[in-house]
Amino acid sequence: MTVAALMAERPWKPIRDCPGRYVLPPTSETPAEIAGADVSSREHQPPTARDPVVVVPLADGGIISYRRTDGRYVHTLNTAEGFERKLRQLGILEPE
Repeated sequence: MTVAALMAERPWKPIRDCPGRYVLPPTSETPAEIAGADVSSREHQPPTARDPVVVVPLADGGIISYRRTDGRYVHTLNTAEGFERKLRQLGILEPE
């Protein structure tokens, strides 16, 4: 799965002041349901996020999903640059 393919499948909206990052309205669909069954994901609980964060790397970026307490997810689709930048902000990817 690629960022371009996912962009074509769903109504992603740009995140203001976050170049290369897009968001879907909250949904009960899991990250695997959004990205397809053949993806790997990892859940993290970074101290900078109020909700658990599920990360799905893609060949050209990735999905960062926030699992809310009500079971819904807020999914963000990220270009390679946006993905790396946000993972660093969350403390999931260490600075080089």
